[in-house]
Amino acid sequence: MTFLFDGPEQARQTILLAHGAGAPMDSASMSAASAVLGKVGFRVARFEFDYMASRRHQVGRRPPPRADKLIPEYLAAVAALGADGPLVIGGKSMGGRVASMVADELAKSGRVNGLLCLGYPFHPPAKPAELRTAHLIGLKTPTLIVQGTRDEFGAREEVAGYELSPAIEFLWLEDGDHDLKPRKSVSGFSTADHLRTMAETVSAWARRLTIPQAS
Repeated sequence: MTFLFDGPEQARQTILLAHGAGAPMDSASMSAASAVLGKVGFRVARFEFDYMASRRHQVGRRPPPRADKLIPEYLAAVAALGADGPLVIGGKSMGGRVASMVADELAKSGRVNGLLCLGYPFHPPAKPAELRTAHLIGLKTPTLIVQGTRDEFGAREEVAGYELSPAIEFLWLEDGDHDLKPRKSVSGFSTADHLRTMAETVSAWARRLTIPQAS
């Protein structure tokens, strides 16, 4: 398995991120988020699911499988990474969704101590009734979801009405889209502003996480 790394090798905390359904691990969005997290002291590792990796050397575009079908690959990435010390798992969009499906299992065994989702896909665009939140109701792993207020996969006013676990915290980025990008003329913020806020918030949140203990 191939990883891309950002941040210091001897960082206290490692973050493992998977990509979204349609863009690879080295997309502009993931690269920017990983770089800024690295700059605040995290060791960030990115990986690709097989269907996305195959697009680099095969003709045609394999569609993404259902998110639950990617669970074994996420577990394999955690094992292959073999992180020393505390590990936060997560990802961009679908990658974060898959991580959220395995977080409690890994936390229970003492392998992770947090979940970080960058733009969680609460529902498909323009289909607000097709919620992907059932497993989030009983989630026990400490979770931070970073979401733009106008994300088409779950805007702030929509998410406010969902039943979600109290383990989930939110960072809402004003006027951010699914890539956390705001319209500067509307919000007064730039993408760089939001990424910096994201990194600072993740850093403060991670400092509050306890060291995992296997049960």
